[in-house]
Amino acid sequence: DLIGAFASAVFSRASLRLIPGRPDVGRLGCGWAQAMSIDYSMPVLVVDDYKTVVRILHHLLRQAGFTNVDEATDGEEALNKMKERKYGLVISDWHMAPVNGIELLAKARADEELKGTPFSLVSAEAAPENVAAARNAGAAAYVVKPFDSQTLKARIETALRAA
Repeated sequence: DLIGAFASAVFSRASLRLIPGRPDVGRLGCGWAQAMSIDYSMPVLVVDDYKTVVRILHHLLRQAGFTNVDEATDGEEALNKMKERKYGLVISDWHMAPVNGIELLAKARADEELKGTPFSLVSAEAAPENVAAARNAGAAAYVVKPFDSQTLKARIETALRAA
């Protein structure tokens, strides 16, 4: 499958960054085998304004075993979907318009119904100030592009464990 080949080629390096004060975030393979039980049928919302990235994330999530993946093209659409359906996890790109990932996260954390939703931010930027901003906004995990399915799976575990 073309998307799978593209995902393997583009997202082949495991790029993680540590979140200060969170030693569990950033360690590749942070205990997946001995870890918590994951409900692979839980609804997962993928948010990105690039359809190709959404398709790649969707493919990687399927590879990891997730069967119930929904999509949104920006933070505004994602927030509306989050208000209509309870998601077990939101994976959002940082850089989108009109509502970016960090703004979506802030709005979710300010909403009584949504504030406990596990949230992972994805970005091509590994700057320490971005990682700190994500953590301060309430992100449970931060994934730096490019990444592979094992890295994504590890970050999902981190996000769910933090919830």
